[in-house]
Formats: sequence, C-alpha cells, structure tokens
Amino acid sequence: MAIALRKPAEIEKLRAANKIVGGALDLLKQNTKVGISLKELDAMAEDYIRSHGARPSFKGLYGFPNALCTSLNQVIIHGIPTDYKLQEGDIIGYDIGTELDGWFGDAAVTLPVGKISSRDEELIACAKDSLYEAIESIRAEMRFKELSAVLENAIRSRGFVPLHSFCGHGIGKKPHEEPEIPNYLEGKSAKAGPKIKNGMVFCLEPMVCQKDSKPVILDNKWDVVSADGLRGSHYEHTVAVVNGKAEILSLA
Repeated sequence: MAIALRKPAEIEKLRAANKIVGGALDLLKQNTKVGISLKELDAMAEDYIRSHGARPSFKGLYGFPNALCTSLNQVIIHGIPTDYKLQEGDIIGYDIGTELDGWFGDAAVTLPVGKISSRDEELIACAKDSLYEAIESIRAEMRFKELSAVLENAIRSRGFVPLHSFCGHGIGKKPHEEPEIPNYLEGKSAKAGPKIKNGMVFCLEPMVCQKDSKPVILDNKWDVVSADGLRGSHYEHTVAVVNGKAEILSLA
C-alpha cells in the first residue's frame, strides 16, 4: 500500500481546494430551511464551487449525476438531489467534493431542519463528536487500525453503530486514494497495518446507524440506508498530519 506523503506546498494546495468545500457547506447551512428543494441546494453548492474557480468533483464521479450528495433522513450517504422540499423535522446530510488545480477537497455534515427529535439530535451529535474525537486522537506513528478503533468506540459509546462496507480514505491528486479507513476495527488487532506519518492527508467520515450496520443500496443505485430502516447521520473532514498531529483542511 503506497500512502502519499505530501510536501508543505502540496498540503497548501489541498487546503485551498478544501476551503472551498468548507465555504460551500457553510452556505448550505445558512439555507437549510423548510421549503427549499434538494435540487436548489445542489445548484447553490455547484454555483458556489464554480464561482471560486473550482470544479464540483462528485459530478460525473463513478457516474454520480450531481455536485452535491443530499442524504435525507434514512439515507446515510450518496443521496441524489430530487425535487423534494425540506420539511420541519427532517435531517439532511450534505457531502461535497471539489477539484482545484488538480487537487481535491471533500467534507460532509448532517443538519437539522427546524426542530427535530431528541433522538435525531443525538444521532447527528454522534457523527460530529465521533469525528472530532478521532481527529483529536491522531498522532504520527499510530496505526490506521487504531484510528478505526477510536471511531468505532466513539460511535458505540454513544449508543449507535457504524455503517459497514463504506469508509474514509486518502485524498490528494485523486478524490479517493490509499488508505481505506473504516469506521470500525477490521480483524482482532489494532496494532497491525500501516502507520500514520507526517505529510499524510486523508478523509475521516463516521457514518452512523441506529441499530444495524448492514448497508442497503436503494433502487436509484446510489442512496445508502441501514438495514434497520431508521435515520442515519454522516460527518466528514479532510485532515493533514503536520508536526505529529492532525490539522483540519476543510474549514472555510
């Protein structure tokens, strides 16, 4: 497994691509209101990305039709924007990728629409808090499997379970690079596999289910839900390992 080590100048290029992602997510947060359609949000995100000189990297990636993944309620990841208009009590996940001068950015959030249930508040907080707990734990020379274990423990300790078969990933000159970073420990030992090193850049993205980790892909071939049929949540940041710890690149 060849995991790229980026020079400081390359990390700055990745930061620039990711800063646009962060700005687009901030814009979507401001416009997450009852009555706006998923297609309107998608168009808004694409316009923002292009107006900042970047390209929406998800559009056409593996055949995905849009700039923005809009994952509504039971959909955890890869939701395709439709004419559906947001309603009070919905929860909506946004996942965005950019490409700027050959370098990629990627991040995601799940947000409430108006007043939501306390269970949905806990569900969203689980994905967000687990992400930040994992980022905080990162140190050079720890193993990626240890990081997966941190993510799994963070999710399970909050009373939820990680979605299986989908994972975080390296990022750089391609939107998805080595390594794959599951949100759960595969195998019995965390003390195995590649180590995290200075200069590595990757995406962590806890995907959270309520009871069942098994994914189900819906008829549109994109929307991923849990086999339990319950609502899920998703958060993601791109981070770089600098001076032995993680620095978030995907902030506006």
